[in-house]
Amino acid sequence: MSPAPALREPHASLPAPQVWPLGDCALTVDFGVPEVQTLSPQAHGRVLGFCQQLASLQAQGSLPGVIEWLPAFQAVTVYFDPDQADPDSLAARLAQLAQAGHSARAQGRRWALPVCFDPEFAPDLADLAQARGLSPARVVALMSSTPFTVYMLGFLPGFPYLGGLPAECEMPRLATPRSVVPARSLAVAGGMCAVYPWASPGGWRLLGRTPLPLFDLRRGKTPALLAPGDQVRWVPVERAEYLALEAAADAGTLDLTRFIHPEVQP
Repeated sequence: MSPAPALREPHASLPAPQVWPLGDCALTVDFGVPEVQTLSPQAHGRVLGFCQQLASLQAQGSLPGVIEWLPAFQAVTVYFDPDQADPDSLAARLAQLAQAGHSARAQGRRWALPVCFDPEFAPDLADLAQARGLSPARVVALMSSTPFTVYMLGFLPGFPYLGGLPAECEMPRLATPRSVVPARSLAVAGGMCAVYPWASPGGWRLLGRTPLPLFDLRRGKTPALLAPGDQVRWVPVERAEYLALEAAADAGTLDLTRFIHPEVQP
């Protein structure tokens, strides 16, 4: 997994968006600052706003040939059928839409997701706390009192990259990655937070585990639990509650909308 970019404060004047070809079936619209590997909330707001524009136009039937689009930290890749859309014309239209500068802020759902911070699920919690001069309880308090923002999904299906990690909890990746990270592990690296939807290799530091599936094909057209623009708060739960929620989630009997703030439930 490539390292996640560091967070930075909003940039006063971002450059004009750029449109780049990605093979013969995709175009990438870049809202970021060239040569700068940092993450701008302002640029990401433009990413979300651009995606909203695309969704609105597609619903109107005004994007012939466009198949789908994927938002990233500071860019959006638009996939299209070259037999139905002229690449040059589409690139010009996307550039015009991006230049409009529409920005979306806090448009996603607000989640309160359970996490168990027991040592069984948090093998790196004590080490991170010691390295940062904190108690494990203080790290849990920081993680559970902080609002996180989903910036993008990547690496694995449903793997969310979340910004907002408190500076006190920042740590570099492990020098030697684990060959297997348990599924649903809550992890941090640098200035980012994430959850592993699947068991996989990984070098992020593991601080807990959620009982909820981050990706489930039983959810139909939206198998990923989280989406860019969503807000997340981690809610500590005891091991017994974790196991009960995990069993219900695995059985498909757990209503996941109960973890969305009532004001923004779909």
